Amino acid sequence: MSTLKITKATLAAISKLQDIGRQTFSETFAEVNSEENMTKYLEESFATEKLTSELKNEFSYFYLAEIDEKVIGYLKLNTGEAQTEIQEKNALEIERIYVAKEFHGKNVGQELYVQALKIAEELNVSYIWLGVWEKNFRAVSFYTKNGFVQFDTHIFRLGDDEQTDLMMKKILRY
Repeated sequence: MSTLKITKATLAAISKLQDIGRQTFSETFAEVNSEENMTKYLEESFATEKLTSELKNEFSYFYLAEIDEKVIGYLKLNTGEAQTEIQEKNALEIERIYVAKEFHGKNVGQELYVQALKIAEELNVSYIWLGVWEKNFRAVSFYTKNGFVQFDTHIFRLGDDEQTDLMMKKILRY
């Protein structure tokens, strides 16, 4: 396998981010959600204006995973007010780790997670947290394996469907 490169995403990479975002979200959730809800979510979440605003936010960080110039996954982190649910200021949210289906099981998600840990250490946060759909067993297993524990649940709306996310966190000790 060629070398995996993880780089910080800039505004110049917005179309790459839209493409990998839509592709990986669809691969992960299209089979278990209505087409209408999926379409609405993808249009809103990966709209140019929304991503531009998120990329410009000093409290959000995007990273692209590439092999041979092809984007195969991405990571989105939030701190401070950018967190989707306000936690302590001294926390880092992993909002998204997504990897193209053909690269599942090839350590790409783990490398993106390692990047999140590097940022957490640079920012000296006390914990990392995230929300993961309770029925995304692959992701729940991934985070559990990496030392996350559930501390709460919250509702994630996908169109007109309310879904339960497990809120998980990992306390960091440097």
